[in-house]
Amino acid sequence: MVALVLLVLGAVPARAQGEPQLPALPNSAEISLKVERDGALSVVEAVSVPSETTMTRRVPLRTAAPRDRDRIIGIRDVVIEGAGNSELTDGEFVLRLMGGTSVIRYTVDGAVAEADGLLRVGWQLAGGWDTRLELVRASFAAPVVPNAVTCYAGPEGSRSRCGTAQIAHSGLTRFSQQNLPAGQRMEVSVELPGGTVPANARLEPSKTFAGAFVLTAPVGWAWGGFTLAVVAAAVALGLLRRRDKHPGGALPVRLLTGKDDQAAFASPDGVLPGQAGTVLSGHADAVDLAATVVDLAVRNYLWVSEEPGELTDWRLVRRNPPDEQLTAFERAVSDVLLPEERESVLLSEIQSARIGIATVRGELYDGVVERGWYSRLPGRLTRVGLRVCFYGVFLTALLTLTVGYAQLGLIVIAAGAVLAVAARWLPVRTGAGVALHRRLLGVRDVLLATKASAVPKLEREVLLSRALPYALALGEQEHWVATFAELKGPPKIYWYGREGVEEVAIGRVSEFTAALVGTFAATREGRRLKA
Repeated sequence: MVALVLLVLGAVPARAQGEPQLPALPNSAEISLKVERDGALSVVEAVSVPSETTMTRRVPLRTAAPRDRDRIIGIRDVVIEGAGNSELTDGEFVLRLMGGTSVIRYTVDGAVAEADGLLRVGWQLAGGWDTRLELVRASFAAPVVPNAVTCYAGPEGSRSRCGTAQIAHSGLTRFSQQNLPAGQRMEVSVELPGGTVPANARLEPSKTFAGAFVLTAPVGWAWGGFTLAVVAAAVALGLLRRRDKHPGGALPVRLLTGKDDQAAFASPDGVLPGQAGTVLSGHADAVDLAATVVDLAVRNYLWVSEEPGELTDWRLVRRNPPDEQLTAFERAVSDVLLPEERESVLLSEIQSARIGIATVRGELYDGVVERGWYSRLPGRLTRVGLRVCFYGVFLTALLTLTVGYAQLGLIVIAAGAVLAVAARWLPVRTGAGVALHRRLLGVRDVLLATKASAVPKLEREVLLSRALPYALALGEQEHWVATFAELKGPPKIYWYGREGVEEVAIGRVSEFTAALVGTFAATREGRRLKA
């Protein structure tokens, strides 16, 4: 037997250039490998099968690779000379040979990998055969002389060296292995200089839980796009918050239009006193509700009567019923103070209307949103972000159990979380609200700069009362009333009276507004506006 093997190992003339020698022993194979210029690996196998028997080889086209990846191999252009056939599916290449010597030619795509600037060509010369191979010999040719070669033989994953693996002086690399049991493999790896041929190794995430979360190129691009989107959103959010916190200086405004007895008060953008304080401070509180009550009195919907007694109290009397001139918020205030069955109410009785006041605050914010000064977008985005997180969890689970790329689901979860968190930092005040904020600062400046003595006598009564609710909302009510109280003949407060007193001192109005603010503050603490 030894003499027979030595005879077979001797040089036998090849049938043609690039063709393997025909095997001289049964159950043996002669193989020729050649790396083409385009990176494809041309394989020619000559296999000897004993007569009246068959040999079958199964080559998996998807094999495990490091870091939870699979190596994908493509086989094409299969040609068989001899008795046999082949079957090629997405996951396996099956070769069935019958008695005699058969020559199989095919091309392999995906055998050339690149690492650390070098190329590695890997292929299983023999593996998956259902029959023991007495002898396997192979040659390897490439456009350049290899740097190094490695050959393993034995069970999958073993590191047992082949019988022969060497580079000849001509540059041709040769391998050989005797007595390879059925099912075991003979695997070679040849190192070539970088750039010799194009690398074409194809790696995909493995069909495992860990493989589903492998960072692939599409996932990397998705993370990159998500990062850029987050950075852009952060910059935009910063600019919006800066605009909201620092809207700019006051804009000039004019509170009276017309002349003399035809003078009329005009608020910026038609903003109501209760809305003015809300837009300026960002929350609805007792001052805003008190300013609305004063404004209703100024517009002749209410009469304010000072009640005598040990403790001063005030009575609000219905003067005119609510009409279409009132907004939903103002009508809500009127209904809370004076329901249809009542025509008057003491200030001390209002504190029992806790639920009603909370409803009024909601109507106030709705009105501010309806006018476009504030937006419900932050609250909506928070809810959308939470829903996106839920969808991301579902998508992650679905991708994990199906096609992989589960990190795309994680990106969706992260996007939803960022949206939900960022929405809480998004200013509710819109661009129109910022502009109105600046105009209200202008109103405050006008109130502070106004000298009652410089106001024409016919305009004083209109200006004092019409501007009073805005002065209260903007925190300048005491200064505003004191300015007109200094006059020798201060204007009359036409909506305020006291039993038995023909003309009430203007300073009593300040006591009333202070008590009114305290009344609403006692019903419920002002709540921060939220979408």
